[in-house]
Amino acid sequence: MQTQAGEPSFRQSVDLMFNRAAALMDLPPGLAEKIRVCNATYIVRFGVRLRGEIRTFTGYRSVHSEHMEPVKGGIRYALAVNQDEVEALAALMTYKCALVEAPFGGSKGGLCIDPREYSEEELEKITRRFAYELIKRDLINPAQNVPAPDMGTGPREMAIIADQYARMHTTDINARACVTGKPIHAGGIQGRVEATGRGVQYALREFFRYPEDAAKAGLSGTLEGKRVVVQGLGNVGYHAALFLSTEDGCKITHVIEHDGAVVNENGLDIAALRDWIVAHGGVKDCPLGTYHAEGARLLEAECDILIPAAMEGVINLHNAAAIKAPLIIEAANGPVTAGADEILRNKGTVIIPDLYANAGGVTVSYFEWVKNLSHIRFGRMQRRQEESRHQLLVDELERISRDSSINWTLSPGFKEKYLRGAGELELVRSGLDDTMRAAYQSMRQVWWERDGVHDLRTAGFLVSIGRVAKAYQAKGI
Repeated sequence: MQTQAGEPSFRQSVDLMFNRAAALMDLPPGLAEKIRVCNATYIVRFGVRLRGEIRTFTGYRSVHSEHMEPVKGGIRYALAVNQDEVEALAALMTYKCALVEAPFGGSKGGLCIDPREYSEEELEKITRRFAYELIKRDLINPAQNVPAPDMGTGPREMAIIADQYARMHTTDINARACVTGKPIHAGGIQGRVEATGRGVQYALREFFRYPEDAAKAGLSGTLEGKRVVVQGLGNVGYHAALFLSTEDGCKITHVIEHDGAVVNENGLDIAALRDWIVAHGGVKDCPLGTYHAEGARLLEAECDILIPAAMEGVINLHNAAAIKAPLIIEAANGPVTAGADEILRNKGTVIIPDLYANAGGVTVSYFEWVKNLSHIRFGRMQRRQEESRHQLLVDELERISRDSSINWTLSPGFKEKYLRGAGELELVRSGLDDTMRAAYQSMRQVWWERDGVHDLRTAGFLVSIGRVAKAYQAKGI
């Protein structure tokens, strides 16, 4: 995304937010700078023969911090990919992993390409060659650097990368762990596709568990009935909006897309809207609500919760003052610039920051990596044992019912639900929920108890920087 006039770049925004938190810490001389800087950025240029000619592509892989290895971070395919962007995203990955206690350093990658311009066969050739260039430099490796999907990529690209790695490392028994976000049949894990959106839902649930936190945003009660504006109905925005509307009773009143916005004050049918977007390429003429051509203006719509779930920098110096949402949750990376962040904080807007809010993806990627290294799916060892143990209790309750003079029965559906042991999806969701709860609690404790901390972003950075600092100090740095 192009930097708005008067705004710092994306990388500079991340650094400014980092510096604001680091200034509140008593770190050894030079350690803050060691944590802040990006360790290395690799630029690869390679040619692929397509349509009768050789086309040259430029790709990036940035390694921000190796306080823990492997380093972790997605690969995005977009024309706007550049060094500043991948370094900013790699830095965010470092802080994100530290906050949710995933044992990774931060990394990020990208390829300057519009994937919509190429066929599946062409994208496979391009992806394989890009993967080859990274693999031969150990920039993809189960023990050193583990990518995942990002904008413009998905399970198919991850499966291709994993296959390319296996072809180049034929004796590596852990080859599948070189990348996460793979299809289930290629070593993936249940719940990975929904993970980032599900994490946004869990983050909001945790926020509303504390009435005093919600009160800071001028809100009360639960998520039930809250009016929500979603910007970007891609994978993250779609799943967040779907779960919030169908499971928590939120009203998704506005959905903003690249070609405009669709509005329905009674609440949009998110599944039907997604089907329309897939079929028509946008929201224009969608019959589910009123169409507005200037979608970006509706970031300023009246609502309870604003969810920017697309690109960085969409809330900036030019529109921050007009944002009316009392609560913003950053489902995208860096959707609020450093300048806008200050304006919103001064207005009293509460922001649930990206380094926490969209950490669901890397959390479930961690689970997938562990699954690949252990070579067994979650739930395989204990599921039937759980069911057998539960069956003993149900049998005993039914025996007591038969032998008792009191006529009582189990509630409808209880037996079926109680007897069903946890499979991989249930375990993944449980692990994600626990992770999001613990991370939020570590942030809010700093938010409420530490002098000079007035927002969740600073609190999150303080927690993350502290953990990275301890990791470096344990290494003798």
